[in-house]
Amino acid sequence: CSTSGQNICMILENKLEALQCHFTWNLNPGSHRLTVIQNTLEDIGTGGGNIWLGHIYNLQGFIQYKLGSSEKALNIFSPWLMVNFGNLAWLHHRMGEDEKSQDYMSKVEALMREYPAPPEEELYPEVCAEKAWTLMKFDKEKRLQAAELFQRAMTMQPDNVEWQTSWAILSADAFLDNMEDMPPDVFEKLRSATERDPENLYVAALYLRAQAAKGEQIRGEARVLAERILERSPSSYNGFSHLGRLYRDYISKDKAIKVANEALRRYPDSRYAKRFAAICYRNKVLSPDFRPSSQSGVTRAISLWEEKIDLYGVSNLKDQITLANLYTKADAKADKEKAEQIYREMLNRKELDSAEEQMLYNCYAKNLFFNRNDLSRSIEYHMMAAKIPVESEYRQTSINELVKTLKRSKDPKMCEKIRESYGVILLYILKGNLKNQCWITGVKFIVRLRKQLQLVI
Repeated sequence: CSTSGQNICMILENKLEALQCHFTWNLNPGSHRLTVIQNTLEDIGTGGGNIWLGHIYNLQGFIQYKLGSSEKALNIFSPWLMVNFGNLAWLHHRMGEDEKSQDYMSKVEALMREYPAPPEEELYPEVCAEKAWTLMKFDKEKRLQAAELFQRAMTMQPDNVEWQTSWAILSADAFLDNMEDMPPDVFEKLRSATERDPENLYVAALYLRAQAAKGEQIRGEARVLAERILERSPSSYNGFSHLGRLYRDYISKDKAIKVANEALRRYPDSRYAKRFAAICYRNKVLSPDFRPSSQSGVTRAISLWEEKIDLYGVSNLKDQITLANLYTKADAKADKEKAEQIYREMLNRKELDSAEEQMLYNCYAKNLFFNRNDLSRSIEYHMMAAKIPVESEYRQTSINELVKTLKRSKDPKMCEKIRESYGVILLYILKGNLKNQCWITGVKFIVRLRKQLQLVI
């Protein structure tokens, strides 16, 4: 703002702060998470009458701004009413173009006069739903807020089918990795959503997974649903991901690969179809019961996974661990050396946080044991993973492996090393440095370890 326009600038900034849009919703993830969300939005697709089209473009534009591309953000933002005008008002203000910012502010105010919010409601139902839809893409805390917002929107417009479906999907989000634990009320929400919104294949695939988890026979329905999904252009909103997990967990990994290959045949240029196929092949090759009849499946899995990494332009630690593990399944010596090279490069990275280091040490320990028959180094990396004070499945599996080794090993030096490692873990607990580890749980953990390892504290 210019010196002569300080008062005008302050008035504008106060109005901007009162807007309901992405710039005021406290959305501040790191650049990596922003890139992941950007890829997710691109995979949703913007064709086929997508009812969330405005929401997609609004969030894409905001992410481009956060990634430092204001011009791209301007190209993506187009007239999507209240939230969009608010975003554009903020964007032009941040670009130092307050005259244009004021123009969009005037448009927001005109819309608010034309469409007043319902009595006693601070948010319009449409704005409420868009904010909920946006928050769904971020962390768990924001997803809890999203559920509340969807409920508020539905209270104002109870007949909106899309909002009810999104609320059902969001309610099931906490059970995606343990569908057997889904409570009856969430299961009923999904069932009702499939009846109200029969063309939504995402919720149809999600509900079929929930049915399979409860022991229902779903093979025939799965075949019908697979054909319906394949008739549509691949998109993360068309149910591909849930269909893949349904086949993997309850039918067969081979049939999941058949569906993936058919998707590639029909849509050879689809990035999402290639991603879907890469995941299906990965699930097959890295499963504990994998017994290759030939190397073609392994080679195909490696090729698709590398293509997936290239297509998405971002490779997180899990992607690289998966790639290394796929290379270990190949027979060729050069491929096994490639796997070791990938792991060495990851181990040399300096920017990893504690949780990432722990995951890497745990995965490398497993690789050393199962693929290189190196028990001694495997134990060393399990100890390194266990020492990191982050509660996770990786830490727990490393601890379990160390306990097993103590019970079985006849190597006194190795056992002494493990006991020393556990001593460090106990000190972390006693100092209160373990996140999400309450004192009572910590004491129980110590007592259990004393019994297992005969430690003297």
